[in-house]
Amino acid sequence: MIVLPQDVAFIIHKIEKAGFEAYAVGGCIRDSLLSRTPNDWDITTSALPEQVKALFPHTIDTGIKHGTVTVMCHHVGYEVTTYRIDGEYEDGRHPKQVVFTPSLIEDLKRRDFTINAMAYNDSKGLVDAFEGQQDLQKGVIRAVGEPEKRFSEDALRIMRAVRFAAQLGYTIEEETEAAMRRLSDTLTKISAERIQVELVKLLVSDHPGHMKILYETGITKVIMPEFDRMMETEQKNLHHLYSVGMHTIRAMEEVPADKVLRLTMLFHDMGKPAKKTTDAEGIDHFHGHAELSAKMAKEILQRLKFDNDTIGKVTKLVKNHDRKIIPQAKYVRRALCDLGEEIFLLLLEVKRADVMAQSTYKRDEKLEELARLRKVYEEVKAADNCFSLKKLAVSGKDLIAAGITPGPAIGQTLSGLLDRVLEEPQLNTKEKLLDIVSKGIF
Repeated sequence: MIVLPQDVAFIIHKIEKAGFEAYAVGGCIRDSLLSRTPNDWDITTSALPEQVKALFPHTIDTGIKHGTVTVMCHHVGYEVTTYRIDGEYEDGRHPKQVVFTPSLIEDLKRRDFTINAMAYNDSKGLVDAFEGQQDLQKGVIRAVGEPEKRFSEDALRIMRAVRFAAQLGYTIEEETEAAMRRLSDTLTKISAERIQVELVKLLVSDHPGHMKILYETGITKVIMPEFDRMMETEQKNLHHLYSVGMHTIRAMEEVPADKVLRLTMLFHDMGKPAKKTTDAEGIDHFHGHAELSAKMAKEILQRLKFDNDTIGKVTKLVKNHDRKIIPQAKYVRRALCDLGEEIFLLLLEVKRADVMAQSTYKRDEKLEELARLRKVYEEVKAADNCFSLKKLAVSGKDLIAAGITPGPAIGQTLSGLLDRVLEEPQLNTKEKLLDIVSKGIF
């Protein structure tokens, strides 16, 4: 059952009262039929933009060239778009021009997938000319009309098909997937920013393993060829039972749906193909892959226009994913000091996922060690141990007051004191630290 929000029903009713058609359309109808709460509500209408503007006191010309007017209602904006037929797509993303049409069906024909090509209003009910509701029930992503035409109009739809499949746990209809394979090269027309958005939505979905479909359809060959090399690199080693790529996919499935964690697992072994060596016994090794993986992660994330905060966190986690941290307090304090608490805790998730995506060889021992590591961390926290300059019992001001000349010596002294406290947390009192300074015993 579809229940329109009060403001949406008001806008539609007001347009209808003026003699035009109006419907809620697209993703909001799909989500409503799936008993999900829509993120936003889009409205489509037979009224022209100027006619819509004349009906409401507060509108914004957000995309009037393409027929879209935003109607403000109780401080919330609702996009109202005139029924349209798209003209020729010159850049594989945007129509050169649009032609307004009085036909709802003609408007729905231009949409990407059947599950997104349904409309509804309270007076006419559900309009489903392309069996979108049936595809929702079957769990299928199917292009509206001719798949090749839909993807030729907008190449980003090729990635959106996989993203929707990942978010909903659906399969992609055979002809639709075949067209995606044929046209995957056209993704070169799409901006890095748009690729990034679709990739992240897929990765943080309930089915990040659909990354495999990106590979199988030739999408990664265009947007991330480094992933193809992972899929094609076997790991003959007691600790592994998958290729590097399939291990990566399994690892992504083992971490929470967090952007940084999923990206970390995507990149954590990306350097393995280049670092692979095979010994005399036929066992594969990948020495130095963590550092190379971090370098590659940074380059690819920059290429896809990710923000610096995400790049910094992911590369730090990738670089340290194989770091050995002995589950003893002093080693945990040092790791916390080096990495910061947030990264340390994320690293525990990364390490667990890495283990779970390997073979069962020594898995129990590895997981037990990680459990001990977390337990020691909790003990360090409960004891309020110092593992950063911020928690050191003395500050630069204290050192100046104690007679140290302002300048580089202050920072060097604080670092020396922190080093002592990481080894002996009981020393973290102002009196003891100033005593150490006065005696010069670092």
